[in-house]
Amino acid sequence: MGLFSGLMGNASEMDMEKLEKELAEILIKGEEIEQGYQLIRDYFVFTNKRLILVDKQGLTGAKKELHSIPYSSIRHFSIETARSFDRDSELKIWIASLQQPVIKEFSKKSSDILEVQKTLSKHALK
Repeated sequence: MGLFSGLMGNASEMDMEKLEKELAEILIKGEEIEQGYQLIRDYFVFTNKRLILVDKQGLTGAKKELHSIPYSSIRHFSIETARSFDRDSELKIWIASLQQPVIKEFSKKSSDILEVQKTLSKHALK
């Protein structure tokens, strides 16, 4: 559960070309990247089929652990918008069989948490 508990930090939107290049080998036919967010060296990606969590390991980050989470495994999720004194927004996702949520923090400047919530809603609420 190290990946889930360690994925805290400020997320910023990733370049789509970079994401497509990095994930080309694992995307299936008809799967398209919709959004991606970087957390220092780790990142997470919303596709039209699943949520992908990428945990880069080692000193160089060349070794990666990839978690594919079908949207059907997401039990519920919440967002917390930024406030005056707390400038970060937060996304929490509860996945089947995990008691603790996956938590992502978004800098108010770098990301629109409401857009992320719309993307997640589009897939998880089918």
